[in-house]
Amino acid sequence: MKNLPVRMARWSAGHPWRAMVGWFVFVALCLGAGIGIGGNPAVAEDFHIGEAGRGEKIAADGGLQQRPLERVLITAKPGAGRLDPAAADAAARDAATRMRKLPEVRSVADPVRAGDGTAVRVDVTMNGPELDGKKHVDPLLAVTAAVQQAHPELRVEETGSPSISKGVDKLRGDDLARTEVIALPVTLITLLLVFSSVAMALVPLLLALSSIAASIGLSMLASHAFPDAGVGTSVILLIGLAVGVDYTLFYLKREREERAKSGGALSSQALVEVAAATSGRAVVLSGLAVAVSSATLFLVDDVIFSSIATGAIVVTLVAVASSLTVLPALLAKLGQRAERRTERKAARALRLGKPARPAKLPKADTGRITAAVLRPVSKRPAAVLAVTVLAMLALAAPALNLKLTDMGRETHSRSVGAMQTWDRLNTSFPELMAMHQVVVRAEADRSAEVAGALRELAKEVQGDPRLSGDGVLSTSQDKRISMLQLQVPHYVSSEAAQSSLRSIRNEQVPDTIGKIAETEVAVTGDVARYADYPEHQKQKLPLIIVALLVVTFAMTVWAFRSVVLGLVGIALNLLSVGASLGILVLTFQNTWAEGVLDFTSTDSIGSRVPLFLLVILFGLSMDYQVFVISRIREAALNGVPTRQAVLDGIGRSAGVVTSAAVVMVTVFASFAALHLIEMKQIGFVLAVAVLLDAFIIRMLILPALMLLLGQANWWPSRGMRRAQAPAIAAAPAPEKVS
Repeated sequence: MKNLPVRMARWSAGHPWRAMVGWFVFVALCLGAGIGIGGNPAVAEDFHIGEAGRGEKIAADGGLQQRPLERVLITAKPGAGRLDPAAADAAARDAATRMRKLPEVRSVADPVRAGDGTAVRVDVTMNGPELDGKKHVDPLLAVTAAVQQAHPELRVEETGSPSISKGVDKLRGDDLARTEVIALPVTLITLLLVFSSVAMALVPLLLALSSIAASIGLSMLASHAFPDAGVGTSVILLIGLAVGVDYTLFYLKREREERAKSGGALSSQALVEVAAATSGRAVVLSGLAVAVSSATLFLVDDVIFSSIATGAIVVTLVAVASSLTVLPALLAKLGQRAERRTERKAARALRLGKPARPAKLPKADTGRITAAVLRPVSKRPAAVLAVTVLAMLALAAPALNLKLTDMGRETHSRSVGAMQTWDRLNTSFPELMAMHQVVVRAEADRSAEVAGALRELAKEVQGDPRLSGDGVLSTSQDKRISMLQLQVPHYVSSEAAQSSLRSIRNEQVPDTIGKIAETEVAVTGDVARYADYPEHQKQKLPLIIVALLVVTFAMTVWAFRSVVLGLVGIALNLLSVGASLGILVLTFQNTWAEGVLDFTSTDSIGSRVPLFLLVILFGLSMDYQVFVISRIREAALNGVPTRQAVLDGIGRSAGVVTSAAVVMVTVFASFAALHLIEMKQIGFVLAVAVLLDAFIIRMLILPALMLLLGQANWWPSRGMRRAQAPAIAAAPAPEKVS
């Protein structure tokens, strides 16, 4: 009772008002500092990956980088027949004149008529970096709306990377707001069912929300070391609500259990200290496991995953801090209030001459449903283990067909208006669907030779149905960097686009630019980015898996002084991840669930999803692993035989694990309702993973395996063998069977 969680709980429970005020001051300071100093958003250079990223850097060094580009599309109104050329030209000139007057606009190209005469477009290049375009696109959209109003007989609309990004960001914000509306009430209802008390149910929710607020502020400060790719807040909401409620739930349930065991004899402060000594330690271990697991994402060398790691680490550690500091104070105050209420009832009964009713205390025994589930496990652990492991392996089998792709613009929801315009633009101008950019760096005196080689390359690909046009050649002012742009009239995900990239990289470039000595060449563009990003994830996946296995093993061995349990943790996590990925592939790489989950299958999984699942699930599953095994180990250290300790530990922790799982599944499943396909996949697979982990792994596979291992669970812990010795010595000798 002298460890850090207990000391912190003792002070907090002894000074509740200081602890509570101090916590909310801390939250306000974190949020205020974050807002005051501001975040550091990632810039284009932070997103460079693979050869495509190298090519973008070379182009940027020569001032040839992509700039934010918007396109005004003029077509006939639906049902109006063919486009009137004169009216369309007038509207195009009007749009170009108005756009040139905007300070946000760098240049406006001459209007271009579609080959089939169905549309006219005006290309508008904006000032500033490509990623900043969405911040300044509103004036351009306003001009387009004014042109539409001035030419009501036509359909005048705008699309481009800035307007699409702005629309997607708005959709994401609306979706997140909707998930909060769903997740918060369901979480509150779950907690009300668990505690049968409004005050006790509000405590986890209040601490989770305050932890999220503090984490948002701290993540803004952290972004100056690890730039924010725009996903940090989503991760904080996703992880923060889940672990924030979970850690508080672990603490609260243990306090109530100890209250029940003591029959109300222990004071509130003593109960808080007991909870801190047991569940408080488990919370610290769980939080460290989630944080360290999340930190492995930095190994991906990708700004998006660095942002995810930063958000997950910050919100997890803040949630742990809230459970160790302000939660004991709240529990002490609630407990004292309950004790005073009981005393007043007893005094009133005494005045009326009636016997005082004892306070109603929660049960500390194994629930009936849990007991029914554990009955076959205790009788036939080998059979249960074999059946459940085979079932999990069967669920994991579809993961062998996993196809990773970069979920780019094609997969965005068409509820975004700019995406509908983008589709119409591609129909009238298919050559704008995608592009290749061959970028070359060489000394200035070789610029003519490089330009000749690029023209030769353009000539080689002429007539290739996978490409369009003659190519556009540009050179930097210092003549050191040249770029050939080739239009691709196919979506980036199509085989035509991907095969053309392979041909250029493996055939045309070596045959032309490759013959010039002392040059640096890279092929970038939309198609290259789409191809290189998933490949980068595949290359990093083995490294992350190894790192996670090492972290899981080391954390488990450190927590429980058992190599065997470390190996068990690795095996169970791999089983859970495999089954979850299998269900994900079965659901999203097929079409049967499209109507149920409201998505259009791309026959693929977002390239970020498996890595995100691996890291977050390995961390979160440690919550249950640490909490459950802590209960088992606690009993075993008190001399309870391992078999009984396993059954008691699983049984008494089942209610908490189930309640925590319901909260997590609610939060994650609400993200499965998002429009963005990759976020939908992440929410779905995390919800599935938590369900499998809480109800199959922890309720069936873990107890069955630990029952079969018996005393070997604790190898090589000497302290456990000494603790078990009295119980073993006291066990009756087996009867002789004649």
